[in-house]
Amino acid sequence: MTTRPSTTPAATESDGIPSVAAADHSAGAKPGVFLTAEWRNLLMVNFAVDRSVLEPLVPAGTELDLWQGRAYVSVVGFRFLNTRVRGIAVPFHRNFDEVNLRFYVRRRVGSEWRKGVAFVKEIVPRWAIAFVARALYNENYVRMPMRSSVTVPGKVRYEWRHAGAWEGVSATVVGEAYRAETSSEETFITEHYWGYARQRDGSTVEYAVEHEPWRVWRCEDPAFACQVVRLYGEAFAPFLANRPISAFVADGSAVVVRKGVRLR
Repeated sequence: MTTRPSTTPAATESDGIPSVAAADHSAGAKPGVFLTAEWRNLLMVNFAVDRSVLEPLVPAGTELDLWQGRAYVSVVGFRFLNTRVRGIAVPFHRNFDEVNLRFYVRRRVGSEWRKGVAFVKEIVPRWAIAFVARALYNENYVRMPMRSSVTVPGKVRYEWRHAGAWEGVSATVVGEAYRAETSSEETFITEHYWGYARQRDGSTVEYAVEHEPWRVWRCEDPAFACQVVRLYGEAFAPFLANRPISAFVADGSAVVVRKGVRLR
């Protein structure tokens, strides 16, 4: 398993989530494991947006991470498989789809940039999953009926039922899988090993995500059909109505999500 090596400072407890000073970079043990799973067949459809849309959403202690001077959001659909939360496999909650809208941030820790993601909204089909994510991390999860169809090479589609209609994201996989170059757009999108979640009190929870580098397939004919204003807000509508800048599918791998740490 490949991760971004880093140190975690000594922590104190705050509402069940350890807290660390954002400027404290002393060595310490990694936080424990919160979740293990496999993330598979990740369809990533990418759009450029104006920075002013994302800046109010940037978690405290981080800044926007740009690709060649542009701010990106990605609509990501994927399969969550063999899920265990704190080592426990919850019946009927092991295998499910997720679709999220995410953007890219980074946080300076000593001489290292921690490249991460923050989420606008995450859709899952199970109420309990959405409840736990909101309660523990204040992530903006919602529950909706979902369905998916994955053929590689071929059509990859993730859909959710919203406001009485099926909406979805899709693309057609072509060619062979490949390892992306370090300086490529694909690597910028996939190689983020930290998650950041804004909290109700204005603080930020940081959590590490560990997985090996993924292979990707090129995609054609990306499509995104959604009532954007109702789901994501009016500010995103002009940008998500545009043709995507790029789209690809990552094969995925086993993942480890570590327990969150509150920055202060």
